[in-house]
Amino acid sequence: MTPTLIYCYDAYCGWCYGFSPVIKKIADEYKDKMQADVLSGGMILPEKPVHISASAGYILNAYKNVEELTGIKFGEDYLWHIKNPEESDWYPHSEKPAIALCVFKEYYPDRAIEFAGDLQYALHYEGRDLTDDAAYLHLLEKYSIQPEVFYKKLASEAYKEKAYYEFSLVKQLQVTGFPCVFIQTGDLKFIMVARGFTPYDTLKQRIDNVLKELQ
Repeated sequence: MTPTLIYCYDAYCGWCYGFSPVIKKIADEYKDKMQADVLSGGMILPEKPVHISASAGYILNAYKNVEELTGIKFGEDYLWHIKNPEESDWYPHSEKPAIALCVFKEYYPDRAIEFAGDLQYALHYEGRDLTDDAAYLHLLEKYSIQPEVFYKKLASEAYKEKAYYEFSLVKQLQVTGFPCVFIQTGDLKFIMVARGFTPYDTLKQRIDNVLKELQ
């Protein structure tokens, strides 16, 4: 079987946002040698909605570390919610962006990593609320996807099941933090090449070593 690059991420994960440029570059570089897929991890799945104020304090410290280590920038429209949580109407939840990714992959399976990056940019830079249907409209234009078809699927039980299936796959891979990257080399063979933010050169070297062994 052709090896597959599997990127386990969550739309709400700040470290994944910082890792986006790395994984995009890797996916592009190896597109002739490997297929690529993204699995949503379901990082935030509260039974009852939890307001952003519960995590804002943690994020306020953590985002600076992400910026320093990865060079990425968080947008002021996102940081407003983190710095003024008492005024924010955000209730972060990983479900809807995960369903959106499942819908998107039916249209452009080979552009899943690009779309995952777009979702993260929409949240962490542009400050869009990913639990709100309107947050996806600009991306539908970018990828020429018909809104009425997309939103019908976004609200359907079938695609929700697909998203929860991805969450369970990520659990089976024993992923405990994001981002996490595997190379699948057989039906049940997964080799981890990144856990947490990993610089491009390090990740490239690990992937090359795995591919060399497969030859």
